[in-house]
Amino acid sequence: MKRNFTVRQGALDGVEAFLNVAHHRSFRKAAAELGVTPSAISQAVRALEARVGVALFIRTTRSVGLSEAGERFHARAKPAFEELVAASEVARELGQRPSGLLRLTVPRAVVPILLEPLIASFCQAYPEVEVEIAASAELVDIAAEGFDAGIRLGQFIEADMIAVRLTPPFPLTVVGSPDYLRRRQRPERINDLRQHACLRMRRSNGSITPWSFVSGNEAVEVVVSGPFIANDMPTMLGAAVKGLGLAQVPDPIAAGAVKAGKLMRVLESFAPMGPGVFLYYPGHRQMMPKLRAFIDHVKSRSGALPTKPEGTLTTGEHAG
Repeated sequence: MKRNFTVRQGALDGVEAFLNVAHHRSFRKAAAELGVTPSAISQAVRALEARVGVALFIRTTRSVGLSEAGERFHARAKPAFEELVAASEVARELGQRPSGLLRLTVPRAVVPILLEPLIASFCQAYPEVEVEIAASAELVDIAAEGFDAGIRLGQFIEADMIAVRLTPPFPLTVVGSPDYLRRRQRPERINDLRQHACLRMRRSNGSITPWSFVSGNEAVEVVVSGPFIANDMPTMLGAAVKGLGLAQVPDPIAAGAVKAGKLMRVLESFAPMGPGVFLYYPGHRQMMPKLRAFIDHVKSRSGALPTKPEGTLTTGEHAG
């Protein structure tokens, strides 16, 4: 059965005054330490006793002592109050300088080509910040999963996120290994893909991603077929390098293999432009210094600027 529970307003009022009086055994000394009048301390303690329902002090004209109820209250309240003060200090430190744990969710493919140099230089610049990278193809709800920020292709970022551009727009490139293209006739038109083994990507929702092209001014989506399905870009790219078939991937992911002669671009005139890669995060009213430091570091290292000055992305900007 669900219990109705509310925190009584003012439940902690008077506790600090009580602890100071108990420590000094004096209302006057407690008032001096807290910078208030003895009358204010007395009123706070009386209000606390009224809420508790029992006298916590034994008062005489010469001295102040704890009652039995006051001793028991003091034994539990003192460590609890000290823990609350310590918790406040820890939280305050996180809000004053870059420190603590910075959690980022990123696609696996981004880590070696983009994130590793940024993270290495950031960790050197901010040694009090611990960086945790969760590399996954899943589209993660960063607020619900406890992440400070994420990195994704622009088209996959929700419209209520604030985003910082990490890369310029780039084409989605179809690539194949030289060995594969020696065995198969090189595709010259989009329809030629029907005679090719096409490596496919399964989305986190279970669907297979169609391939996207531009023919003239018209966007074209093609449902391709082939012998291999992956759920992340590096795996699919590796299969293409091994000659299993053609793959469509963001061009920066394939660039290294193309330069090394392991892959060749095809259908380049039909390649659509993707919006690029962005760092994104929720719009907090007060951003933690660790995230602000990382965002500033990203901007300084990549030369990137926010797509909007401290604003939100619109769907149109995502699709860029």
